[in-house]
Amino acid sequence: MSTTPAREPLVRLRGVNKYFGDLHVLRDINLEVIQGEVVVVIGPSGSGKSTLCRTINRLEPIDSGEIFVAGRKLPEDGRALAALRAEVGMVFQSFNLFAHRTILDNVSLGPLKVRRMAAADARDLAMLLLERVGVADQASKYPAQLSGGQQQRVAIARSLAMEPKVMLFDEPTSALDPEMINEVLDVMTSLARDGMTMIVVTHEMGFARRAADRVVFMTDGQIVEEATPDVFFTTPASDRAKEFLSRILTH
Repeated sequence: MSTTPAREPLVRLRGVNKYFGDLHVLRDINLEVIQGEVVVVIGPSGSGKSTLCRTINRLEPIDSGEIFVAGRKLPEDGRALAALRAEVGMVFQSFNLFAHRTILDNVSLGPLKVRRMAAADARDLAMLLLERVGVADQASKYPAQLSGGQQQRVAIARSLAMEPKVMLFDEPTSALDPEMINEVLDVMTSLARDGMTMIVVTHEMGFARRAADRVVFMTDGQIVEEATPDVFFTTPASDRAKEFLSRILTH
């Protein structure tokens, strides 16, 4: 039986600040994400959403503050950071698949090389995950032979293959054609239903309404408000959020 409390914060940011030169892109960010929670981060372009997401596995180093994942402070570099990154899955706008490897190889490579899994077990796991995201029939193909939506679903399977504690999604549908967006969001919604802890930066308000436990609204590098989707989309507290929603929900 696990001794970890079921509702312990899995990700915690305390007083996080980040600068790009003179630009203060994250301003005293405090955020906690509970195990099994789906947090959707929304806001206007340039508000710091993607930077926030990328600090959680230290793709962007921070200038001050602290970040904890699974109770451990985020290491600055070295093996400890590599180990922690293996527990934090990340899905980007671009799919970042290895072009010269098959879909099956793309997904099985992490378990094989990082987790030191036996080759047969890694391939079995990869096929299971490709089945889960609906592209098992593409296993022997190469990324260029797949649609953008299929490639992004493979990228999700590849992250899942590392058995992460939390999944970060940085605008995962923004590079896709409209008809491919839903196939990726459907996979993400399924993960949310299955209890995966997720932090999702997205412009897809339908997904935020449907899948989020909590919506975090950012602007100018700050978290302006946090609320359940029902509350945020019907009665936003801040004028900035009201203005943002009035612009995006009237089209």
